[in-house]
Amino acid sequence: MRLVSWNVNGLRAALKKNFMEVLEAFDADIFAVQETKLQEGQVELELPGYHDYWSYAQKKGYSGTAVFSKQPALRVLHGLGDDYLDQEGRICALELPLFWFVNVYTPNSQNELARIDHRMQWDDAFREFCKGLEAGVLPDGSATEPKPVVMCGDFNVAHEEIDLKNPGPNRGTPGFSDEERGKFGQLVEAGFIDTFRLLHPDETGAYSWWSYRFNARANNAGWRIDYFLVSEELRNKVVGASIMADVMGSDHCPVMLTLDCDENAKL
Repeated sequence: MRLVSWNVNGLRAALKKNFMEVLEAFDADIFAVQETKLQEGQVELELPGYHDYWSYAQKKGYSGTAVFSKQPALRVLHGLGDDYLDQEGRICALELPLFWFVNVYTPNSQNELARIDHRMQWDDAFREFCKGLEAGVLPDGSATEPKPVVMCGDFNVAHEEIDLKNPGPNRGTPGFSDEERGKFGQLVEAGFIDTFRLLHPDETGAYSWWSYRFNARANNAGWRIDYFLVSEELRNKVVGASIMADVMGSDHCPVMLTLDCDENAKL
């Protein structure tokens, strides 16, 4: 089962570049995108073979997530269940027969960590949301079937020093502050496995985002801030985790997860 995640930095812009070619080339069972930057009805996509699910920000041209799945969702959630946190279209979660698939675009803490309090609130709520789905508890408190979680997206944090080119000068900056790294660590400690590090524990130079400034991508001066994480129950199903740095079209590149499971079978 092939799963792909990509922050496209504006889907309308990506469609003028290579988005459809990338989508078709991957032929993924699930293709998740972040930072769509659009409202309902602003694009018309023909996605043969896919069911499409969208979460939109209230603010036009901002944030937004979408999931294209070959398998229809049993249920779709468009937020964490918090009116304050759910205004920016940052969650698109699908219940599938085998697991919950959670696509996330985590808020940026902004320059000088101006939005760090909001970010800390988000990280705590997101962790509780995913643990709730694992346990069979929906955001409104109602019960459902417990299932493992596969989460992906732009988490806007490089977890460890190995996850960015220049950790020293960036310590304490947005995306590499102690606070953000600590919250990501809590997510891992809660039982969610960073699949790339599971299979590539010591690989350096593996990044998913590069600034448009200073020829950062040409020099591979990047950050790994796009992830696939899975519940502990799925650890032994992870057979591939890749960063597709050669795919252009955004300041992020796609990341991919391969699970050894049949969508029509039980785990």
